[in-house]
Amino acid sequence: MEPIEWHDFEKVELRVGRILQAEVFAEARKPAYVLQVDFGKEIGIKKSSARITDRYQPEDLIGRQVVAVVNFPPKQIGPLMSECLVTGFHNEKGEVALCVPDRDVPLGAKLL
Repeated sequence: MEPIEWHDFEKVELRVGRILQAEVFAEARKPAYVLQVDFGKEIGIKKSSARITDRYQPEDLIGRQVVAVVNFPPKQIGPLMSECLVTGFHNEKGEVALCVPDRDVPLGAKLL
């Protein structure tokens, strides 16, 4: 593990958002969903491609809060321009569990 300086960590905008919409990303090479995530008034709604199909169904994601990086540059993924990176953890099978706050927090709240 390579150490980083505190100012490096401060550059990463990890924010809380609420999933408004989740649908199958049919054009993706690997199974994924297209998520629309609301980060509140300051940041707004951003789209993301998320490879979380092993553990989640689209209808179960609606309304969930998630932690995402919101200051990466947009990334073209097939026909989708992904605007944020929803975070999660892989298990031994490669399945992803979302990184989520354990209580509701205001949309756009920054991880400190």
